[in-house]
Amino acid sequence: MSMHTKTGTSQRTIVLRTRLKPTDPDAVRALVAATGRFSDAEVAIAGELVDECILRGTESGYWFVVAEIGESFVGYACFGPIPCTTASFDLYWIAVEPSSQNGGIGRRLIEDVERQVAESGGTRIYVDTSGREAYTATRAFYERMGYERAAVLKDFYAPGDDKVIFAKVLRQD
Repeated sequence: MSMHTKTGTSQRTIVLRTRLKPTDPDAVRALVAATGRFSDAEVAIAGELVDECILRGTESGYWFVVAEIGESFVGYACFGPIPCTTASFDLYWIAVEPSSQNGGIGRRLIEDVERQVAESGGTRIYVDTSGREAYTATRAFYERMGYERAAVLKDFYAPGDDKVIFAKVLRQD
């Protein structure tokens, strides 16, 4: 996967790429940590998924799209086909550097994920997120992007921290 897409904003050009670089695992860990929303274990896992994809390519089951402005790594999404399904994908991670949030980067990332999923024959995307108050904006983002709340699993992550599952149908079979 190696695609570049440019989107101009009033003061910057967002470039999307799907080919990972050797520096991306560290960039992902730094970005995920900078959001302040993830535990140390989650930060480590985010980087490990990039390492796995660099090592094994799409055989890893993890696909990526990275957003850059100039030389700056400002966001990324990790997604992939759900094993044992015919056309369903998970959006595992989407994160944007805090100083670049609310500038359309998340929207561009998720639109590119949806395009790649559709081009690969996928018809549905699922996203898991936390039910904690700190994730209110995250849940609102998914809803603005056309995702519907499909399920809530009470106390999934910890007492008082529900798992909220969103789903979007890209096309009917």
